[in-house]
Amino acid sequence: MANRLAQTTSPYLLQHADNPVDWWPWSPEAFEEARKRDVPVLLSVGYASCHWCHVMAHESFEDDDTAAYLNAHFVPVKVDREERPDVDAVYMEAVQAATGHGGWPMTVFLTPDAEPFYFGTYFPPEPRHGSPSFQQVLEGVATAWTDRRKEVAEVAGRIVADLAGRSLVHGGDGVPGESEVAQALLGLTREYDEQHGGFGGAPKFPPAMAVEFLLRHYARTGAEGALQMAADTCAAMARGGIYDQLGGGFARYSVDREWIVPHFEKMLYDNALLCRVYAHLWRATGSDEARRIALETADFMVRELRTAEGGFASALDADSEDAEGRHVEGAHYVWTPEQLREVLGEDDAAFAAAYFGVTEEGTFEEGASVLRLPGDTGPVDAARVAGVRARLLAARDERPHPGRDDKIVAAWNGLAIAALAETGAYFDRPDLVERATEAADLLVRVHLGEVARLTRTSKDGRAGDNAGVLEDYGDVAEGFLALAAVTGEGAWLEFAGFLLDIVLEQFTGEGGQMYDTAHDAEQLIRRPQDPTDSATPSGWTAAAGALLSYAAYTGSEAHRTAAEGALGVVKALGPRVPRFVGWGLAVAEALLDGPREVAVAGPVGGELHRTALLGRAPGAVVAAGEGPGAGAEFPLLVDRPLVGGEPTAYVCRHFVCDAPTTDAGELAGKLGG
Repeated sequence: MANRLAQTTSPYLLQHADNPVDWWPWSPEAFEEARKRDVPVLLSVGYASCHWCHVMAHESFEDDDTAAYLNAHFVPVKVDREERPDVDAVYMEAVQAATGHGGWPMTVFLTPDAEPFYFGTYFPPEPRHGSPSFQQVLEGVATAWTDRRKEVAEVAGRIVADLAGRSLVHGGDGVPGESEVAQALLGLTREYDEQHGGFGGAPKFPPAMAVEFLLRHYARTGAEGALQMAADTCAAMARGGIYDQLGGGFARYSVDREWIVPHFEKMLYDNALLCRVYAHLWRATGSDEARRIALETADFMVRELRTAEGGFASALDADSEDAEGRHVEGAHYVWTPEQLREVLGEDDAAFAAAYFGVTEEGTFEEGASVLRLPGDTGPVDAARVAGVRARLLAARDERPHPGRDDKIVAAWNGLAIAALAETGAYFDRPDLVERATEAADLLVRVHLGEVARLTRTSKDGRAGDNAGVLEDYGDVAEGFLALAAVTGEGAWLEFAGFLLDIVLEQFTGEGGQMYDTAHDAEQLIRRPQDPTDSATPSGWTAAAGALLSYAAYTGSEAHRTAAEGALGVVKALGPRVPRFVGWGLAVAEALLDGPREVAVAGPVGGELHRTALLGRAPGAVVAAGEGPGAGAEFPLLVDRPLVGGEPTAYVCRHFVCDAPTTDAGELAGKLGG
């Protein structure tokens, strides 16, 4: 019999709809039920492509005896962290404060007033490695609730007070300047892995936002070391197992320092951020490899993540069925020498094994290897490589595919829109710009809908119940601004402005602080507020970037002031933890450069417009259009006449403009950084 989760839109919650656990979605009614029955709430937080979430579900939540005990002694509440990042953030902060680490699945026991008092992540079905079994935890918590209620209440009260007392120091007055940016660069240099690229040790995550900062810093200052770190990191990832050498696109992270073995789930946000970064790397260096990776990653997103409604699905699972029908991580992607021979025959299999680093002993589990480009094959026949890749990809397509989390997350679609719009513009792929426009249309139609506020998720063209958080507003505005620059359609600038006005009204606090939830959002035990970039730009830094660009487009003082206020946190954190405020540092580079405002009085897609889009000046904004109506679309085009009847470009920054030019070469020189 299905439980209450059958009525939800989240693919993760729907995965648990047939559990014997009597799950509730996060709702006031669930806590009311706990009060009525005088029992604690078991909060279980995860997401659809989370490997250990599946494991715990299979071992415990699908087990009738465990479920019976859970239902008798608790009100079980399931949350998809991707739908409710605010709930996830608040309780994850408590888990990390109490245990020193966090992760998913996250398991938290709450009072009926939503105050946490006991925490964990994955609990096994039997005691192992010093960790109690899930059943032992349930029994221990139930006993404490019944016999030691006063103690439980004291613990919960202490935790809530501790969380409430964590006020954010946001750097006080002032924006990050040359000295903070220089210290951040030094910090990244210290953590840089000279041998394998990237930062830190294993597990190693793709540092898209730090690379964007490095590229912008190079463009502005000419610092070769910054470019070198960016280029070498991108090359190492592109040749590693973290990149899908057959189908394009990046896995979530590498379990080792060398980028060889990935955690195989593929997330929309990683691929959107990395697609854009490789396109920008090509813009800076002209690297053929960077161009290839940007385009293959864009094509992967369109081929495998695009939904029937024109948006982009959240993720592909790490697991899929292997030849024996078992659900195994990486089964869809890995190869043995024998499997290569079956598809390619002896000669081409030997060639492919050397080219892709497939060995008899394997680089993964059970003698299988993750395809990568070890680079010790010497000169290769490009046509032969292309043929081998095509045959292997066709054979792989016959294997069972990983599951797909089909929900549309507004923020991540915003990132995809920016990446596809720019990649399409740079490489003359109008189809990619069309896909970006269709995703943007979906966000306006379904996620803004009638309510004039952004909804975080949708599925199958139906808006979810959860309000957008700051990252949704920031990233969607960023996507719309990129689309405006590429298409010359001022409507996208208008939509971005609409979203950013809500940021000013609903998400901005004293002294430039930003909050992750709106002033009128559901009140949790603490109002979440995280300025650090993790897998995606934080809402705080995403909003800062979009506000700054919008101010450059429109001359709006309010948006510029809000952007500068928000960047105070980058002044404080950039020198200390540059790896975790990469997008904030990239926005700081745009601020230090102006950013430049480029108005092209001339055809959209013409030579001057294309030259403007390819300019490397950090965060430069581009408006293009011709005719008397152009100024109505973009304020930057007001009073920008053609010179001598020719298309003309105007470059301004800090209220000072260069002489207009009709020459593409001269324009490129003005935007070189």
